[in-house]
Amino acid sequence: MTCKTIYPFVAIVGQEQMKLALYLNLINSTLSGVLIRGEKGTAKSTAVRALADILPMIETVKDCPFQLAPNDGMTLCRECFHADCRERRITGNHVEALRRHIKVVELPVGATEDRVVGAMDLEHAIGKGEKRIEPGLLAAAHRGILYVDEVNLLDDHVVDVLLDAAAMGVNTVEREGISFSHPSRFVLVGTMNPEEGELRPQLLDRFGLSVRVEGIADRESRVTVMERRVAFDEAPDAFTAQWEQQSRELVERIEAARQLYPAVTIRREELFTIADFCLDIGVDGHRGDIIMMKAAKTLAAFDNRKEVRKSDVEAAAEVALPHRMRRQPLMEIGDNIKKIKEMRR
Repeated sequence: MTCKTIYPFVAIVGQEQMKLALYLNLINSTLSGVLIRGEKGTAKSTAVRALADILPMIETVKDCPFQLAPNDGMTLCRECFHADCRERRITGNHVEALRRHIKVVELPVGATEDRVVGAMDLEHAIGKGEKRIEPGLLAAAHRGILYVDEVNLLDDHVVDVLLDAAAMGVNTVEREGISFSHPSRFVLVGTMNPEEGELRPQLLDRFGLSVRVEGIADRESRVTVMERRVAFDEAPDAFTAQWEQQSRELVERIEAARQLYPAVTIRREELFTIADFCLDIGVDGHRGDIIMMKAAKTLAAFDNRKEVRKSDVEAAAEVALPHRMRRQPLMEIGDNIKKIKEMRR
């Protein structure tokens, strides 16, 4: 069975703000994900699925169902119901580690709660008479990306599970007298078409960044979209090979930014600018200020700089604030942010 070739991320035409928001989350997972809003046919799903082409590398214990790193503590392993992996860790036997790209785990709109959080492994229980938890999507997404297409159509009980896991960084499975917890820290990426309904405010606030995408208005760019798509559909492997060098360069840039980010500094003057932006827009609470500060620092790292500039703060405002305003329709907020930027100049 052959793997399906994925459209190269670097071959996507336009949609620069969407791309930037995704880059920032790959560099800094504490940005808490991104919500991509827009009409159908604007490359939202294509972009997220194409991330597999540019994802950073992590080190994991081979065959660990919870994506643990080799240097993680063994508390979870002592409770884990996957005996083979547990015995290797607890007895001190050789644990094979491997380096792989972080995963993009897709959560289907119709997924059940058991599929998301985990369930009893009935086959194991019947065959061996032992209770064992079968990990769900939240285990697979640990240290990776959890992608929800049409996130606004998720069932409320699944939304509640995601909110709990996103807030605590832990998923707890309680089934048939068994209570089991495992780490579940992931970057939440959601895509949606606003015409199909809005998102619950509780989940909306959990997305660190938000971008709005629209169809490209430039004639030549629209032609380029058609040409590239046809070329990919007719010869996917050959088309992908043309973009390998640019993909490698982007991966290297993201990796370098991940290393540089802890060294990036931001002056107090820029912190006051962030506070002013949030006050002018009417942001509720303080999450927006914090995310905006982190986004500005991440932008500096992506540009290979150790100090935040005013331009970083302004760019951060465009992706960190649009969904945090409650007093106006979301479609108007981006325009208001631009007006405030112009006034501050």
